[in-house]
Amino acid sequence: MNMKKLLLIAPTAARSLMGRDFFYRLPPIGLMKVAALTPAGWQASIADEKIEKLDLDQEADLVGITAMTPTARRAYQIADHFRRRGIPVAMGGMHVSNLPEEALQHCDSVVMGEAEGLWPRLLADAEMGSLQRIYSHQGDYPDLTNLACINWEPMRSKDYLSVHFIETTRGCPHGCEFCSVTKAFGGQFRNRPIGEVQAELRALRSFEGLLTLKRCVFFVDDNIVSNRAYAKEFFSRIAGLNLNWFGQASVNIVRDPEILQLARQSGCRALFIGFETLSEESLAAVGKKFNQPRDYLEVVKKIHDHGIGIDGSFVFGFDDDTEAAFDRTLDFVMRAKMEIAYFSILTPYPGTRLHTRLRAENRLLTEDWDYYDANHVVFRPKLLSPEKLLEGYHYVMKEFYSVPSIFRRLWGTTAWKNLFYPMNFGFSQSVRGLLKRS
Repeated sequence: MNMKKLLLIAPTAARSLMGRDFFYRLPPIGLMKVAALTPAGWQASIADEKIEKLDLDQEADLVGITAMTPTARRAYQIADHFRRRGIPVAMGGMHVSNLPEEALQHCDSVVMGEAEGLWPRLLADAEMGSLQRIYSHQGDYPDLTNLACINWEPMRSKDYLSVHFIETTRGCPHGCEFCSVTKAFGGQFRNRPIGEVQAELRALRSFEGLLTLKRCVFFVDDNIVSNRAYAKEFFSRIAGLNLNWFGQASVNIVRDPEILQLARQSGCRALFIGFETLSEESLAAVGKKFNQPRDYLEVVKKIHDHGIGIDGSFVFGFDDDTEAAFDRTLDFVMRAKMEIAYFSILTPYPGTRLHTRLRAENRLLTEDWDYYDANHVVFRPKLLSPEKLLEGYHYVMKEFYSVPSIFRRLWGTTAWKNLFYPMNFGFSQSVRGLLKRS
């Protein structure tokens, strides 16, 4: 039987901090899941523009392209090229799921939402020459039992950070105004069977990458402690696997000391936490009232007391933000001795309530998706000029990732220095590149 060739492509963002020049390059987990769902009879290969030059002349029976908003323009360019060569193109990802009619100007089919249950059907239609324009679950969400196993072997020889990505849940009930997760993955958490996650973890092995980290795993859940009973059982059952793991959690994790203790015992090294802002008014306005800025220092202390580092997320440009927000945020992250922080400019991604509101208020400055990368100002703030917002953002990034700041924050920390020192200096290099391009 002749194998059909499937080429899966991850485009890079033209201007983003986390584009081709980002120091730590991460594997394209979405396309790896799609490859895992590809049935026999198809030979799938993945091309990631972050780490390699895309060969636009290669042969394929079908091209699949994923697109987040800042990569959409590049994704459309690639799609147009292959279609001119007579090769059909299917697209998926958050951006095209929200704007399928826009995407269909450049491709033959759009996969809306999660690929499970849709991708094999699309490939069967492709073999018959009868691709549909849109494949969707029509309001239903896939069950997370018996997910296809990702093949990590092709990634081991590439220039990626040596970390495996695993999911235990999907979905989020909170529905923050600026976030598209709830719409994309549903308003409640779906959990994978713990035994299946354990089996996947046991099958992993360390690999040589940009930075070799033994048994290193990132749990990609939007909130790994969303279901406390599930989290407690999960942490207890993976405690003997000798993992170094990272995940995302809400500030609510500190309300249950048992969960924190179990997380640490199971190998938790750091948590990504969306603090977002120090303004209670802004948090209430965007639908994240459970964050209480007056408790932030205590949240950080409790997590640090368990030897767990923090990657804090902060956003500038909320309607209540003035120029004082930049120094106030910088002062907080320095006093908290936060190991890593990801600062971003509020960005109204298509499909979010924020995008709908700002468009209705005539505050969008552009819908050139290249600039929708959280590093550029694409709307008119209420209390700041666009220029002052960008200037303040650059100021905080430059100060936080300066060499004196790195040593002040990490000196004396009990968190995993083997990761945080290289990460800080890697971010510092990427920030310098961003500032030069601006």
